Amino acid sequence: MLDATVTTAAPSSPAVDDAALARAAAAGDVHAFERIYRRHAARLNALLWRLCGGNAARAEDVLQETFIQAWRKLPQFRGESALGTWLHRLAVNTALMELRASAVFESLDAGESGMDVLAEMAAIPRCHATGLDLERALLTLPPRARAVLVLHDIEGWKHQEIATELQMAVGSSKAQLHRARSLLRVRLGEA
Repeated sequence: MLDATVTTAAPSSPAVDDAALARAAAAGDVHAFERIYRRHAARLNALLWRLCGGNAARAEDVLQETFIQAWRKLPQFRGESALGTWLHRLAVNTALMELRASAVFESLDAGESGMDVLAEMAAIPRCHATGLDLERALLTLPPRARAVLVLHDIEGWKHQEIATELQMAVGSSKAQLHRARSLLRVRLGEA
């Protein structure tokens, strides 16, 4: 016999569902973890795609690594923030670790000139002021500048947080943001 409170109870909020799913997954419930994945993967993948410079395969790899880390770390999740927030931070940290480990991350910043960047942009067709143009221009930014811009302007991080995560001075974070914005203006034809 079904309990009447179960059938008449209001649907629970996603936050409550996330907390219950996190507890179940931390206890080893694979189906609960799969529901967490299905609920959060698309949003995290969009973020990672930007941080990985539009490289879909790289973003997928980082997403997979993020959820591997989440599976391992869920028992330590204390629920002090929403599960989505915790996964978001884990995804960003995973992407930044991958970018720091990548030789491309350092070599592009050190060796790329403004003329090289503008030459690359000439190959990208543009229709002024569309979202697609912004996405394309964002993808052509040097990795550090792109990471700072995404974290600051899109994700809302403070320069101190960015500096800590990217292992740079706060002033470098501000300079990279200025650099990224300037390059975007040029690439979008607003200079």
